[in-house]
Amino acid sequence: MTSPDETVLKIEQADGLLQLTLNRPDSANALNPDLTEALIQALTQTSGIRLCVIRGTGRHFCAGFDLSDLQNLSDGDLLWRLLRIETLLQTIYHSPFAVVALGQGQIVGAGADLFAACWRRVAASDARFKMPGWNFELALGTRRLTQLIGQDAARDLLIDTRILSADESLACGLSSDLASPQEWPELIDELHQRTSTLSLRALGQMLDLTSRDTRNDDIAAIVKTAGRPGLKARIIAYRDRVAATRISTQTRND
Repeated sequence: MTSPDETVLKIEQADGLLQLTLNRPDSANALNPDLTEALIQALTQTSGIRLCVIRGTGRHFCAGFDLSDLQNLSDGDLLWRLLRIETLLQTIYHSPFAVVALGQGQIVGAGADLFAACWRRVAASDARFKMPGWNFELALGTRRLTQLIGQDAARDLLIDTRILSADESLACGLSSDLASPQEWPELIDELHQRTSTLSLRALGQMLDLTSRDTRNDDIAAIVKTAGRPGLKARIIAYRDRVAATRISTQTRND
């Protein structure tokens, strides 16, 4: 059994508490293959865990799917990476222990899906959420988001890639709590105590019975949307549109 890569993921485990810190601050903790696989391993190669906390090093929680090497990837490469990210999200959502996300700064795309897959979702006041996947026809996380915040709110968020503030994320249910990073240690202690009131077996069974299992359908949706030829071209087109909009906005403000 291999060990998770702790150069991209910091791991601390003690007394039934697992703390995972995304450690790619220069890339806003974007999910590259190494980080994705390290998270999957850390979440599945543990025992005796009651509570897992996921956070990000630096200014941002997670900037989503790492596209830094996009030019070197084929459509097939992209599809495989997205399937592994979906596997990670399912691992979190169906975990036998409670998982808490502590989010600050940019929480974008697959990073927002990671946040949404957790039991408790704590946002700092500077958190900003964005889910652009449908701009390139990607179904990642759509069912889980809809189950979490409802059909109308999910459609409103996804149809025009609306950016949500921390307060707006709390109002719609994407975040379960607002708390500053200074308040996070006390919140973790409280949640750790709460998850200790049940036996490990009871905790796992409760979490299982309160989670809707759509894993097969979600994998199929990834294959159906991301598997359509031209995924790389669609991502590049979207990225170019965003860059052009940013330049236009800066020009108007100058």
